[in-house]
Amino acid sequence: MPNILFAARPERWTLYEPQLREALAEAGLAHAVLTTEADPSEVDYIVYAPNGPVTDFTPYTRLKAVLNLWAGVEDVVGNDTLKAPLARMVDYGLTEGMVEWVTGHTLRHHLGMDAHIHGQDGVWRAGVVPPLARDRTVAILGLGALGSACATALAGLGFRVTGWSRTEKRIEGVRTEHGPDGLQEILKSAEIVTLLLPDTPATENTLNVDTLALMPRGAVILNPGRGALIDDDALLAALDSGRIGHATLDTFRIEPLPADHPFWAHPKVTVTPHIASETRVDSAARVIVDNIRRGEAGEPFLHLVDRTLGY
Repeated sequence: MPNILFAARPERWTLYEPQLREALAEAGLAHAVLTTEADPSEVDYIVYAPNGPVTDFTPYTRLKAVLNLWAGVEDVVGNDTLKAPLARMVDYGLTEGMVEWVTGHTLRHHLGMDAHIHGQDGVWRAGVVPPLARDRTVAILGLGALGSACATALAGLGFRVTGWSRTEKRIEGVRTEHGPDGLQEILKSAEIVTLLLPDTPATENTLNVDTLALMPRGAVILNPGRGALIDDDALLAALDSGRIGHATLDTFRIEPLPADHPFWAHPKVTVTPHIASETRVDSAARVIVDNIRRGEAGEPFLHLVDRTLGY
C-alpha cells in the first residue's frame, strides 16, 4: 500500500483526513498509510499545499506524484527540487462554485441590478430595460476547465459568448480566438469580460493600458482568476475616465486586500474576498484519491501540469 504524506496546514488535515480515508476505502486503498509526518525516503505521494511544511522535495526519493490541493500551481511549479509529476486540483465542486459566481455577477451587471438595489429613494426609474442575453456579448479569457465551464453556462443562458486562450480551443456555442491578435479581437466587442487565466509571466497584466483601451466604453470586468492578470493602476485610470464602467474583483496581488487600497473606496469597484470558488473537501478528496489509485494501477495521472507552460 502507498505511503501518502499530507503536507498542508494542520487545520486542513482536520478537514481532509476523514474524507481522504473514506475515499481511500472506496477505492480499495483502505490500508494506505496517510499521515502528516513520514520518512521522506518512504513517501510515494504528497498531498500538497504551497503554504504547508514541504519546500524541498529532494529527500523524497521514491515520490510518484505531488497532488496539489489548489487549482493554482504558480507557487510550486517553479520549484527546481520537484522532479516528480505535479497534478493540479480540478474539483467539480470548485468548478460549480466558479460557474455560479461568474453567472451571478454577469447577470447582475447585465440586468443593471445595482441601480435598483442602491436606488431605493422613491424615484420610479421606468423605461430603462436591459437587453436580452442574446444581445449582450460576454467574453471569457482563459478556457481551461473553469473558463470552459463558465463559457458553456453563459452560452446556455443565451449570451453571445466569446472566449480567448493562448492556444486554439473549441467549445460548442462559443466563438473562440487565440493568440495576441485573437485577444484584441475578443476585447473589441466584449461588454462583460471575465478573467480565468493562470498566473504566469505571460499572463501578467493581460489587462493593461493598451488592452483596456480596446474595450467598449462602459464595459464591465470580472476577475475571479488571479490578481496579477490586471494592471491595478491602469484599471483605476480606466474606471475614473469611464472607459470601464465597473470592476468586480475577487482576487488581488496582495491578499487580504490592504484596508487602504483604493479599490475599497472606489464607487465603481466591488471587492469580494477571494470567495468566487473554493475547493470542496469531499469532492477534492476523491479527485486526489483517484490519482493515487491511477498511480498504483499504472494508469496516467489526471490534470498534470505542463512545467514549461506553468499550468
